[in-house]
Amino acid sequence: MCAEKGIVSSRSAALTLADGVVLRSRLWHPSGEGPWPALLMRQPYGNRIASTVTYAHPRWWASHGFLVVIQDVRGQGESGGSFGGFGQEAADTSATHAWVRQLPECNGRLGAYGFSYQGLTQLTATESAPPPDCTAPAMTGLDERRHWSCEGGAHWWHLGLGWGLQLAALQAQRRGDAAAWLEIRRSLEENRYLRDGPALLERHDPEGMAWRWMQSDPRNDQQWTVHRSPASWLQRPMLLIGGWWDPHLVGLLDLWHRSQLAGGQPCLHIGPASHLQWWPETQQLMLQFFQQHLQDCRPQEPKPSHQLWNITQHQWEAIPAPGTSGPASWGLRTHGLACIDPSDGGLVASGEGEGSVVIVHDPWRPVPAIGGHLGTTPGPVDRLAVDQRSDVATFTSAPLVEELLLSGQPSLLLNAEADQPGFDLCISLSRLPANANSVEQLSTGVVRVRGEEALQPARRSVTLQPLQATLASGDRLRLSIAAAAWPAIAVNPGHEAVPCGAPSPEHHVVTLTLELADSTLQLNPFDSGRLRLD
Repeated sequence: MCAEKGIVSSRSAALTLADGVVLRSRLWHPSGEGPWPALLMRQPYGNRIASTVTYAHPRWWASHGFLVVIQDVRGQGESGGSFGGFGQEAADTSATHAWVRQLPECNGRLGAYGFSYQGLTQLTATESAPPPDCTAPAMTGLDERRHWSCEGGAHWWHLGLGWGLQLAALQAQRRGDAAAWLEIRRSLEENRYLRDGPALLERHDPEGMAWRWMQSDPRNDQQWTVHRSPASWLQRPMLLIGGWWDPHLVGLLDLWHRSQLAGGQPCLHIGPASHLQWWPETQQLMLQFFQQHLQDCRPQEPKPSHQLWNITQHQWEAIPAPGTSGPASWGLRTHGLACIDPSDGGLVASGEGEGSVVIVHDPWRPVPAIGGHLGTTPGPVDRLAVDQRSDVATFTSAPLVEELLLSGQPSLLLNAEADQPGFDLCISLSRLPANANSVEQLSTGVVRVRGEEALQPARRSVTLQPLQATLASGDRLRLSIAAAAWPAIAVNPGHEAVPCGAPSPEHHVVTLTLELADSTLQLNPFDSGRLRLD
């Protein structure tokens, strides 16, 4: 029988690691006779916060019959040691699991929960460490480049700087440097971090992950770490929670595939969520999962193991069977006015591309990034005003004669060159509802080209954020192409003499030529095995 709600007690606890570092935790558990199954969260933001930005307070979880352990990772919060980022967590997670299982309040059964950094701490461990009974990693991934800091060869700009400065401020507070903390905070409040952020990271947290990532070349595999999750851990029951407007979605889908390859049967739920704004039912979804696997409580109304939220129909759906999404490709066509006349650029289902178009990128007024998974205000958005700019090329289909399901990961292939040794392609896929003057953005993606190769006509590939959306009869599908997405990614200066960043006197005007004869917009279904997740 599932545990009933009751009064909750709490206490502090400490684990001394083999190297002498002390990790401190806060524990919550039901009052009365134990022991209970444990839920563990390991996080860097302070155990009293306990990820309540997206999760119910530990008291709520404890009231349902769990021992809840919220631990400060090494070098953060009340724990000792120096903070080394993801690389420190495999050994510390393994030691913490063994410690939690032997706590007097724990009955030996252990689950882990948390998102983002707290999601990764559920996954990395020493190879011989016994796996937890179940895990619920949300909005996370194992690849520091693709799942945490870069897309299409471009660093996440406002996200990477914002998170890095938050960690830097935590370290400043920890060492009692109020001046550094205030400098960072004011930069974020006044949006100066978009220009000053790199210098602040270098000055206040030069050994931190964020600054290391900013200094690493997204094109060089050798400069990046992909963390390993033991196969035995991936085989255990796993609940994966993601959001269509979360930057870590491809990391979550990568975990889904890794778990399946290891022999696991992970549950996957992707909903109408950004990184910090979730749908309300997620708490009950996780509670049902933990009650089933830690309390042997079978749900009276079990949720499907796989659910995708349809962005346009506002309802939960199963992952479509192969072949049910439909047309697999579209061609782009223009008579050269796709940046000026919205009726000029066409998107032709199962058709061949045709024509060429020129896009002039002025770094003084870069095309803004709005909504999506990398924007400053993530989520659904009407991009009508952005598409009306003369530095955005749009390609729109004819009104659909029947319903169209888009399920999977879009990608664009086209030939592009520039007059400067550096350019970006920033892509948006949108729905134009019938009888409405709006452009509902569904998915976005970017690719960055730097160096002499930018001057050569070559086939470029842009991978977009996965999606599940249905277009009704009469709706139209639109693809938009720009040369910037500020401040989701930094502005490309058009050369390699200075780094990508906020617009500066060293940024050049870039003229892009897109040749569309071989252009193809493709949709790779979720179960196709062709998703680009790294």
